[in-house]
Amino acid sequence: MSSAELQSRIQQGFQEEIEETKLLDCMRCGFCLPACPTYIHSNYDEAQSPRGRIALMKAVRDGDLPFDDSVEESLDLCLGCRACEPACPAGVEYGSLLESARNVIQKEKKQSVKEKVVRHAAFDHLFKDQQKMNRTAGMVKFYQRSGLQTLTRKMGILSFFPSVMKDMEKVLPRIEKNEVEKGVVYEGKRQNKKVAFFTGCLMEPMFSKTNEATVNLLQELGCDVWVPEHQVCCGALQGHSGELDKARENAKQNIESFLEMDVDYIVNNAGGCGAFLSEYDHLLKDEPELLEKAKAFSDKIIDITSLIYELGLTEKGLSYIGDKEITVTYQDSCHLRNVNLVKDEPREILKSIENVHFVDLKSADQCCGSAGIYNLVQPEMSIRILDNKMEDVESTHASIIITTNPGCLLQMKMGIERAGLSDQMEALHLVDFIQKYILEN
Repeated sequence: MSSAELQSRIQQGFQEEIEETKLLDCMRCGFCLPACPTYIHSNYDEAQSPRGRIALMKAVRDGDLPFDDSVEESLDLCLGCRACEPACPAGVEYGSLLESARNVIQKEKKQSVKEKVVRHAAFDHLFKDQQKMNRTAGMVKFYQRSGLQTLTRKMGILSFFPSVMKDMEKVLPRIEKNEVEKGVVYEGKRQNKKVAFFTGCLMEPMFSKTNEATVNLLQELGCDVWVPEHQVCCGALQGHSGELDKARENAKQNIESFLEMDVDYIVNNAGGCGAFLSEYDHLLKDEPELLEKAKAFSDKIIDITSLIYELGLTEKGLSYIGDKEITVTYQDSCHLRNVNLVKDEPREILKSIENVHFVDLKSADQCCGSAGIYNLVQPEMSIRILDNKMEDVESTHASIIITTNPGCLLQMKMGIERAGLSDQMEALHLVDFIQKYILEN
């Protein structure tokens, strides 16, 4: 395909998939600028801001600017954290604009052989088939427990890999046996609510103990917890990477699986998953036969922090089990805060615990640089954001930094390692913190 043909096809795709009215919602007021990490960390480059990217989309759509690598690079460098949305007085739907633009580019631009192989392995296998994801995690488990990990580190083999890969290897969670069975209803102590639990494609094998702690906590608070058998990945990584059709396939399967039984809520413990699940009605807006089901599904989505707060966890007389007061801080999951608007609940839970001194993190509302697989595909910007974040974390003098999303958790663990703070601080999911350190008085 010639350059002219590609530009024509991209322009046509933008016209078909990106609503002009949504582009025109942007008033170019600039309220989004101080909320955007890539704008700040690119020396205030307008092309790396939300309004700059919207201007590029509109210019390509209108034929005023030819699509080229610089446009794609600007869109790719976006974290997709959506911090611009709550900052925007006009309510611009930036997240959907970005996903649509990436979707068009992915459809029309010729991929390299390497990219085709990686995308096929990830989106047609790993994030589509949970058994394949679990088998992959099993290989990591073998690497960790067979002595290969120790040997690899001693021989310096990791030095041949990019630095971000070496850092990630250091903080990979220890793979444990998954005790949360699908197709099972775990009975609560008082049976106040009946909820369905979304296990998450990465949470299930990589953070199985967090899932187990989540189910246990919900049982303690009086919930029957049903774990649907045929659930799959939420589709967020596909949707954010220009693979909207594959995301829709996963959404349809999840909707059918979770609506088999009437429940009060569909609860998740991964902020990024929860945001995407809550927008299935938008994802399937062009499929009227499914829209009613998608809305019913999305209306039931709730994050674990919101649910345990609603169930009265802050009134339970919780107390830190250590000998003296401990200082903790909290890093928001971007999508939990910016899409699902869950900000206060995790903070109120932490503040309610006796002998826990909660310190607000200065930049908690800004992305940590994880953003799904962003830290792998855009390592330079990701690390720049993370290192800056860790300066704020260190200033809290906290012993524990808490978050509510697996990607954020791994990123903060990596930040602790990079900052040389591993002997002073640890990173934990909120549920794991409660399970490990908190008791009722």
